[in-house]
Amino acid sequence: MKLEIPFQKLKTAVQMVERIAAKHMTLPVLSCILIELGDSTAVFKATNLDVGIEVSIPVRSTESGTIAVPANILSSFISQVFDQNQIVKMETVSGNLNISAGKTKGTIKTVPPEDFPVIPTITDAEPVEFPTDVFIKGLKSVWYSSSVSSVKPELSSVYIYRDNDMLVFAATDSFRLAEKRLKMPPGAKISETLIPFKNVSDTIRILEGMGSMVKMRTNKNLISFETDGMHFVSRVIDGVFPDYKQIIPKGYSTEAVVLKADLVNALKISNIFSDKFNQVHMTIDPKGKVFQVQTKNSDVGENTTAIDAALSGDKVEINFNYKYIADCFQSIDSDSVSLQLSGLNRPMVIRPVSGDQTFMYLAMPMTR
Repeated sequence: MKLEIPFQKLKTAVQMVERIAAKHMTLPVLSCILIELGDSTAVFKATNLDVGIEVSIPVRSTESGTIAVPANILSSFISQVFDQNQIVKMETVSGNLNISAGKTKGTIKTVPPEDFPVIPTITDAEPVEFPTDVFIKGLKSVWYSSSVSSVKPELSSVYIYRDNDMLVFAATDSFRLAEKRLKMPPGAKISETLIPFKNVSDTIRILEGMGSMVKMRTNKNLISFETDGMHFVSRVIDGVFPDYKQIIPKGYSTEAVVLKADLVNALKISNIFSDKFNQVHMTIDPKGKVFQVQTKNSDVGENTTAIDAALSGDKVEINFNYKYIADCFQSIDSDSVSLQLSGLNRPMVIRPVSGDQTFMYLAMPMTR
């Protein structure tokens, strides 16, 4: 194998795929970047068996071939020693990769490429084209609500499905639920899909490096994203996501409308005094015009923070996990939020008050 490639294109490709390569004691080739060189294109590949990526770059080549190079070694070497304006020369000699640019040269030992897994592609589904930032926003809006435990795989995932003309993203760990709705392209088809929680961060990171538009394909086993010169694929979970619409209250008996910044600040202060269960006590009394957050820890002390709010409905006192409330504000762009409750032992629904009305968050109360 022998090729010449502009440094910046090489660096971009290596950094993109190096994120996916995994340390693997029994299969060292998974720690490598596979480079496949044809007549005028080099394809850089990496996989950890859960996700896989291919990046194709036009190059000047005189000898085709395939090699597997340790990802961390190649990435570190390139990022430290080369000038961005240089042309990098790469050549295999006696099973090693010789790499040079200007006055800098290096030799990297390679790994036999025969055991590198095939990165799958989806051929039995038509692509759906989306603005890349739309899909990223959908994932970021909900994925923190997934369970980190894999005991119930369907809860350790982000659920994606179509509802009329909306693409819906949902995630729950059974204690809280986040849902984000985004417009779908007219006529686009997509099957219900469960992306594993552990693959979501890689998916977001790779999509952020793609172009402004991305083509998505799904089937019962995989979800893939394609843009010019790049292909990313993730396995999906074979399971049934809970019918979460059944637990969303149809109405509410108490509502508090507050500035998001005031509530976030109150929760941060309260967390200093919260117990080992991250418990906060909320009192909403519309008649008394009282909305306050309280925490108490026998080892630290106690705190009460009153918050200015527009209140309506019945008085309610209820406990929540601080973290489960605070997490959702990263997905809300509006200045004010609405907290809607329908009594004790019933979930609280949090929504933006103005602007983006496509996000809904639900938090279950603590019963102790």
